[in-house]
Amino acid sequence: MTADSWRNLIEHIGLLYQEYRDKSTREEIETRRLQDSQTDPEETSPSEETPSEAEPTSTVENKAPPQINLLRNSNSRFNLWQDLPEVQSSGVLSILQPDEIKLQEAMFELVTSEASYYKSLNLLVSHFMENERLKKILHQSEAHILFSNVLDVMAVSERFLLDLEQRVEENIVISDVCDIVYQHTVNHFSVYITYVSNQTYQERAYKQLLQDKPAFREVISQLELDPKCKGLSFSSFLILPFQRITRLKLLVQNILKKVEEKSDRESTALDAHKELETVVKACNEGVRKMSRTEQMISIQKKLEFKIKSVPIISHSRWLLKQGELQQMNGPKTSRTLRTKKLFREIYLFLFNDLLVICRQIPGDKYQVFDSAPRGLLRVEELEDQGQSLANVFILRLLENADDREASYMLKASSQSEMKRWMISLAPNRRTKFVSFTSRLVDCPQIQCVHPYVAQQPDELSLELADVLNILDKTDDGWIFGERLHDQERGWFPSSMGEEILNPKIRAQNLKECFRVHKSDDSQRRKLGSRNRQ
Repeated sequence: MTADSWRNLIEHIGLLYQEYRDKSTREEIETRRLQDSQTDPEETSPSEETPSEAEPTSTVENKAPPQINLLRNSNSRFNLWQDLPEVQSSGVLSILQPDEIKLQEAMFELVTSEASYYKSLNLLVSHFMENERLKKILHQSEAHILFSNVLDVMAVSERFLLDLEQRVEENIVISDVCDIVYQHTVNHFSVYITYVSNQTYQERAYKQLLQDKPAFREVISQLELDPKCKGLSFSSFLILPFQRITRLKLLVQNILKKVEEKSDRESTALDAHKELETVVKACNEGVRKMSRTEQMISIQKKLEFKIKSVPIISHSRWLLKQGELQQMNGPKTSRTLRTKKLFREIYLFLFNDLLVICRQIPGDKYQVFDSAPRGLLRVEELEDQGQSLANVFILRLLENADDREASYMLKASSQSEMKRWMISLAPNRRTKFVSFTSRLVDCPQIQCVHPYVAQQPDELSLELADVLNILDKTDDGWIFGERLHDQERGWFPSSMGEEILNPKIRAQNLKECFRVHKSDDSQRRKLGSRNRQ
């Protein structure tokens, strides 16, 4: 492929990264829907299908087969790798095996998506950051917090894209891209950690500027209306680096699924994935550390100790869950059940290593009357004893603030809230919630069809097309799941996803994740062995 052809391709990328990413993930969803609807004709004949099973299948099959169409819009001549004029005229499509063509498409998606990402970054800088009116409104320190090191991020993307461009120019059949990903991740992608770690301050500064500076709010609104932005918000541009680094890891995973096992390309894909995973984890940890520190300081100010004071702020402590529950008063007798004050409110702050039990007092304060290390907590679900005791569970403190055992009978507002508290309070006692990598039986799965932002520490934010193992579910519409690609766990509304019904697709999803994570474990063991030697 000539340099001119490649530059022509880049120039014709009409989609901003936000649009590109949304199209790509929605096409993943449609592809899984189509696969999930297909059954093996030897296993199921049409006469064996029930109406409820046949109907969703026909609905999906009536749709046109989805294409991973990354660049198609009114401004673009290019679709898939195999649709490039150079590929069409070269005759390679008649020579390459179908699996190799799929691999070429996966590598081509990584390259073209980086071009789309760079286009959006460039717009963030040229259209927003360098706007003269905005410069006059913002103090230098405000601009620094708002845009952070985005210039460094854009420079890294440009360098990365140039190397990818050169690789594509070498041969229309792309040899590999993961070796380039590996080198850039190791040598340059630390700029992402800096940018993403600043996200908490960035979000706060943006909200404050919108509130305090009408001129800022006015200019941002006008800039967002420019046709260049295609209806996208300024905040969608600010979060681009975090979205890209996480998406890049998934693109490498997609390549890894398609390369031949025990090949050189598998080795480079594994290396690239491992380094990207390190960067993504550092980004996540950076965001969590900033927000957790502020949260712990805020909680410390609200607590008043009726018992011996416990130091709350610690560099190794963070909040897992907080909220109000109802505590049963007095013995469980028929006389007590007839009283209006069967339960009274208490408030729990659960940290990763500590439980603090409080009562809310005037002035947005909480009076602490008991506490216990999290490792000394036990929970027990109360058997159904009527409506008044629905969603009630027993919390035992094996050793509380007074160095004695204590027991609390607690009532949650719903079944899901009860389960969420029980899992958070004593996860190690609920042995059914094991990692998917140790599960040998078929596990229910769900794919995300609506993005979800976690509202509580025990919830899991979801991106479109995420696939998760379902570890538990409640009758009132909540799922406790484990995301396959990074093994993060948490609760989310069941309405955010669609269950994957085809056992073959579930098995394939698990197999692909086993390949990634077990290979990583194997590499870590080998590295540890070399280090010891």
